[in-house]
Parts: sequence; structure tokens; C-alpha cells
Amino acid sequence: MWRRLIYHPEINYALRQTLVLCLPVAFGLLIGNLQLGMLFSLVPACCNIAGLDTPHKRFFKRLVVGGTLFALSSLLLQQALLWDLPLPLLMLGMALLLGVSGEISPLHARLLPAALVAAIFSLSMAGSVPIWHAPLLYIVGTAWYGLFTWAWFKLWKEQPMRESLSQLYMQLADYFEAKYSLLTQHTDPETALPPLLQRQQKVMDQISLLYQQLNFLPHANNLEQKRLQRTFQVALDLQEHITVSLHLPEEVQKLVEQSQAEAIIRRNAQVIATRLRVVADDILYHRHSARFSMKNELAALEKVASQHADNPVGQFCYYHFSRIARLLRTQHPLYRRNLMANQSRLPFWPAVVSYLSFKSNALRNAARLGVILAAGSSLGMLFNLPKPYWILLTIMLVSQNGYNATRVRIQHRAFGTLAGLVIAAGLLQLQMPENVTLSIMLAITLAAYLILRKNYGLAVMGFTVTAVYTLQLLALNGTHFLVPRLIDTLIGCVLVFGGTIWLWPQWQSGLLRKNAHQALENDQTALRLLLEEQEPDPSELAYTRMQVNQAHNALFTSLNQAMQEPGFESNYLADMRLWITHNQFIVEHLNAMTILAREHYMLTPKLAQEYLQTCEIALQSCQQRLEYDGPSTSNSIMQPSDLHPDMPVTEMERHLRRILSHLTVMHTISSLAWRQRPHHGIWLKRKLRES
Repeated sequence: MWRRLIYHPEINYALRQTLVLCLPVAFGLLIGNLQLGMLFSLVPACCNIAGLDTPHKRFFKRLVVGGTLFALSSLLLQQALLWDLPLPLLMLGMALLLGVSGEISPLHARLLPAALVAAIFSLSMAGSVPIWHAPLLYIVGTAWYGLFTWAWFKLWKEQPMRESLSQLYMQLADYFEAKYSLLTQHTDPETALPPLLQRQQKVMDQISLLYQQLNFLPHANNLEQKRLQRTFQVALDLQEHITVSLHLPEEVQKLVEQSQAEAIIRRNAQVIATRLRVVADDILYHRHSARFSMKNELAALEKVASQHADNPVGQFCYYHFSRIARLLRTQHPLYRRNLMANQSRLPFWPAVVSYLSFKSNALRNAARLGVILAAGSSLGMLFNLPKPYWILLTIMLVSQNGYNATRVRIQHRAFGTLAGLVIAAGLLQLQMPENVTLSIMLAITLAAYLILRKNYGLAVMGFTVTAVYTLQLLALNGTHFLVPRLIDTLIGCVLVFGGTIWLWPQWQSGLLRKNAHQALENDQTALRLLLEEQEPDPSELAYTRMQVNQAHNALFTSLNQAMQEPGFESNYLADMRLWITHNQFIVEHLNAMTILAREHYMLTPKLAQEYLQTCEIALQSCQQRLEYDGPSTSNSIMQPSDLHPDMPVTEMERHLRRILSHLTVMHTISSLAWRQRPHHGIWLKRKLRES
């Protein structure tokens, strides 16, 4: 029971965040300086935003960089205010100065908002404490946060990666169960595929996260970490076999009518999904998995496959189910290979050069954030608001990467703050002693962190109550700032929403073409590797296959986000969804071809070269069609000729012919869809005229 309690992801996370936040407060209370303890509780927020809670092989170096950056931001802001420099200009300049971190790597990009939050916290202390007070607070607070986090990760061995691995196995179980639970109903791709694509998107997101965590491991040769890497490789093999589809609904229906195949396949799928969930729990709760066998279920499936040898469905299911069962039984990958290389990290000076280009996304993001912060501080000065830094803090907390994520965060922040202020107003009327107040704050903080990763809006309610209580304990005037805090929050939310729409917006619908190009390029790379080499390297095959899956996942994510954006063309996005559906078929065929190539079911060199030329022509035609709006070319060049009509078609050829048929359809869809692509600038101008 204690394992399930202490290793539970939400409980483990909530305990860590609550203790690192509240222990300084408890220490300040013991020494009779509660205010100092409360101020220390500001630092963990900056560290969390900066990603310093992530296990990393350069963990202490990142702590030094983060703490130094927080202290310098605080010192720079306070000194500039002493020189009477305008606050809007300061916020814009600091955002542009720190924005270069986004050009180095995605992890370094988190230093920009964290350093700005540290500067905003210093703004609340400016004039009331000495100028060195806030920088010293950040240095000592970051050191405390780092030591506590390091000790926690030592105590709970590799828990972050265990949580991610467990979640991956759970998602594989859900995907597998959904795929085979309605076997005879998966006849129409337009209704059957979207739910499966959503589940596959979660699987690929989790795999991408695990690649990052593996690259961050401080001691990759540690025995425990080697076990986790092996478990991850097993999950990659499972994903390879689980996501392969036959796409022969007529044959499925025929086999179901002629035998008990549906019940047998469902039984096998149920056993495998149950085992995947057991393995997920064993990973999370540090248990050794019990023995596993499904000989009886596989024997029944093999019997169906042998009795109906002319139907490929039974053989397909037996082949892949037996491989999945072997993986779950042995807990060893099917073949040896290295994992993908580390994420790219741009050195500082090349990053600066790249950042100074107007095409730099990091520069645009920093400029957008700086302009919004400048507007927020200008409004605070114009209306002489009592706590204007709350506007700036709201801007930092609700600004997300993308329109839809920002819109959802704004809604949660606004409604959570409103509800939290109402609750705080009622609790402040109770006039409780200080020790009771601190106990309630501790309980609310723990509860808020328990639900933070599941429901941000409810967590904001708790954090708002504790913020009001903090003001009440420090200055005995928490009730005076209930309405100003709500006004500041709403102002910040409105500014961020306007900036997301008007200031260099990055619409996902505008990225669809770029992501579609990248997906086709990765498809082409995989086909070249499969057809140009007779014995491709297994590691390179695995690396390329994952790149194909991740590129398609990025394209599918762009489409889902584009559907939530204002002013999109529904017909265009419906056509692009169909285009992406056919690309998903290609991805699954490439997954199956990777398995065949690894087991040496290859084509002759001449035949492989002929198919490769045809596939490359088809891929390039699809890419050109995404760019060119003119008359469409004939699709006849994309159809494979009967190269050897007297020879039987192999399984590899079958996959290639289906890939070419999907590319033909994608070429036709591109001809229709790209003429009606959305133009958000035109949409916004039209809305302005209407208003």
C-alpha cells in the first residue's frame, strides 16, 4: 500500500513541490522571521518554470546558470529603476536580451520566462529592501531548491523516467485494446482512424519525452538506468508491432464469417492489453514482473491462421501477436541497437547570430512577450494600480506556445482566480490564529499540486487562496487586494490574448504545409534506406522509423491545433485531415516494411531500384503539389507498372503498391485543398471591418 501511495505520480510530485516550498516557511517561523520564509517560497516558482526540476547530466551547472540569471535579472531591474529608466522599456529590453536562450535549445528557452518572473518578483520588493536583498535571495533559494531536488531524485530512484515509462505502457495498452476491440467495425477509415490517431499521438508524445529524459540521464551506465533503457527499447518494439495495420476490411469480414476469429483475436488482445497495464504498474511501483505466458491464446490463433491459409488476416495477427507476446514474456528487445542521438544544442555565439535574424522564432517570441509586458506595465503606471506587477506576473503565467494552449490557460487562470478570490474573501472573515492559517495554507498547497497537472484551473484556485493569505500574514491587508488582483489578472489575460493574435502569430494552420513537407521527406528517407541497401543497419532502421512516426505526429498535432484557431477554412482542414489519414497509412506500411527488412525479406536489387524511382517520383509530385496551385499533372506516372506479371507479388511489394496508391490520393487531395488554404491576416481584417 505504501508503495502505491509514495510512488504515485501525482502524490510524489505534490509532496516534492510542497516540501521544497513550505520547509523554508517552517524554518522562518522557527527563527521568528516568517517574512523571510515567505519570500524564499518565491524562488521554487522560478526554478520550476526554468526546468531546473528535470534530472539532467549537467544538473548542477544548470543550477548555477539559473541562479546567476535570476540574480542578474533582479539586480539589473532594480538598478535601472534607480536610474529612473521607464519600466515598459526595461521589460521590453530584458525580454529581447534574454530571448537568445530560445535559440540554443528548447530546454534553454525556459530560462527566458523564469528570469523575467524573477525580475517581476524583485519589482514587488523594490524600494522596501536593500538592492542586494533579492539577488542574494535568488542565489540561496536556487541552491536550496537544487540540493533538495537532487536529494529527492536520489531517494526516489529515476522516478520521473519511471512515471513516463509507465504512462507509455498504459497508452500502448489503450491503443491496442481500442484497435482490436471493434475489429469488424473498422471498415470506414474516416470514422475508425481519428480515435486511433488521437491515441497514437499520445504514444508518440510520450516516446519523444522519454528520448529527452534518456538524453538527460546523468549516469547512463548505471545498472538501474540500463534496465530502464532496455524497458524503453521493449516499448519501441511493442509500438512497432502494435501500430502495424493490415487495412483489408473485406478480408477481416470474410474471416470472421467463416470462423471464430473475432472472439479469438479479441481474447488475445485482451490478454496483451492486461499484461501491458500490469507491466506499467510494475515499472511505476518498483516491482519485479511475474512470469507471463499466453500459449493457449496463441495456439488458438495459429490454428485459425493455418485453417484459413488463403486469408492474410489470421497470419498477420498471429505473426504480430506472437512477437508482442515474446516481448512481454522476455522483457528484452527483439534486436540490439543504439537509441537516437542527443538533441541538438546550438553553441552560444552561433545562436546569437541566428537570433539576430528576423526569421528567428526565438526573436519573435521574445519580442511578442516584451511588447505585452511593456503594455502591461504602461497600463499599471497609467491607472496607478496598487500592485501592477500582478499584471506582469499574469502575463508570464498564461503565455504559452501557440494560440490554443494560450486560450485554454487564460480561461483556467481567469476563472480559477475569480473562484479563489471568492473563497479567500470568505475564509478571511474567520479570523483564525497564525498557526491554524499556516496549516490551512499547507493543506491547500498540497491539494493544489495534487491536481495541478490534471486541472490547472482548480489548482489556480488553491494558489490564489494561499497568495491572499500570504499578504494577510505579511501585511494584514489581504482583503484590500482582492478586487485589484482580479482586475490585474483580467488585464494580463486580455493583453496576452491580444498579443497572441496580433503580434507575429504562429498559426498552426500556416505550419501545416511545412509539416507536410517534412513528413514526406522523412517518408522518402525511410524508403531510400529500405530499398537502396540490401542489409540495412538495424539501429539506422529504428532511428529512421521513429523519425517518420514523429514527423507524422507533428503534422497531426498541427492539424488538431489548427482546428481550434479562429478563421480557419473548415473545408481546407477537412481535406488536410484526409491527406493526413492517408499519410498515416503510409507510416504504418513503413513500420511493417521495417520489420520485413530487419528479417531479410527484401526485394532483388533491380526490382528495389525500380520501386524506389517510382516512389520518389510520387513523393516529389506530392511535395510540388503542396507548393503549386496550377493545373494538376497526370497521376499515371505514380502508378507502378506490372514489372513481372508472371511472378507472385511479395509482401514487401504489396506494401509498396499500397504506399503508391495512397500517394496518388494525397496528390489529388493537395490539388483541391491548397487552393482554399486559410489566410489569418485577411480573416482578422474582415473581422475588424465587421466590428
